[in-house]
Amino acid sequence: MATKAHEADMAHDAITGEEISSTTIPPSTPSKAQSNDCARNAFSELLSPSKKTSKQNKPSAKPRSPPALTTFAGRAGLGAYTAAPESFPTSRVISYNDDFVTINDLYPKSSIHLLLLPRRPDKLLLHPFEALQDPEFLSSIQQEVKKLRLLVAKELQRRFGKLSMKEREREIAMEKALSGSEEINESKLPPGRDWSKDVISGIHTHPSMAHLHIHVLSRDRYSECMRHRKHYNSFATEFLVDVEEFPLTEQDATRRMKAGFLNNDLVCWWCGKNFGNKFAKLKHHLEGEFEEWKKE
Repeated sequence: MATKAHEADMAHDAITGEEISSTTIPPSTPSKAQSNDCARNAFSELLSPSKKTSKQNKPSAKPRSPPALTTFAGRAGLGAYTAAPESFPTSRVISYNDDFVTINDLYPKSSIHLLLLPRRPDKLLLHPFEALQDPEFLSSIQQEVKKLRLLVAKELQRRFGKLSMKEREREIAMEKALSGSEEINESKLPPGRDWSKDVISGIHTHPSMAHLHIHVLSRDRYSECMRHRKHYNSFATEFLVDVEEFPLTEQDATRRMKAGFLNNDLVCWWCGKNFGNKFAKLKHHLEGEFEEWKKE
């Protein structure tokens, strides 16, 4: 029987009990969770390490202390990645070094959804509001998130660029300029689409997993794994706090911790339509919005 404390935790979780309990240790054969369509979001060559061992993915030069837990399960699941990132395929662990591990989220809530996992032992199990009070550590997180946002933007352009009206306008202008005899004036060309504006990032005010992690994802919120009201609101309300907002004031931190953002009305991120608590209707609506967003 669940304790009252456990029930209280679950009430604030942005993910389901099934998602929390899913194992992260790579099995000898693919598990049901790993073979599920919603987990098939491996990046292209742009985000995946090359076949040659990259400098970033070389084994750590620093001796690492043995992990406190030999099995990472439930809320401790992300610890498996920081303890032994080399144990996972590149479809799951995108890159790692002594300081950070970057993975594809096992249950992505957008077409692209990454997790940045810091590896500093003194920060691993801290609440993000506490961990990000350290100015030096915060700066390192912000810089790493900026890099990942650029990578996600490039991957969005690779996947959806051919569908974008703004990108097509620039391509047509470039083709006309190249076919002429005059020198190309870059300042007169259409700017194309700024894919960086289609990326969001941050931490959750009530993280469901014990290990510190930062979300970096495309803003479409369109995924097979987007299945509940709390899934959507955890990325569409102030429940998600951008790392650029840190350090938070004590008053703002308290406000965000107490607010029930997950129970907010469901509001479409693209057009602003309010669906109240009708998640199924929002989900159907988001399918159409996803297609329109790609064409922008």
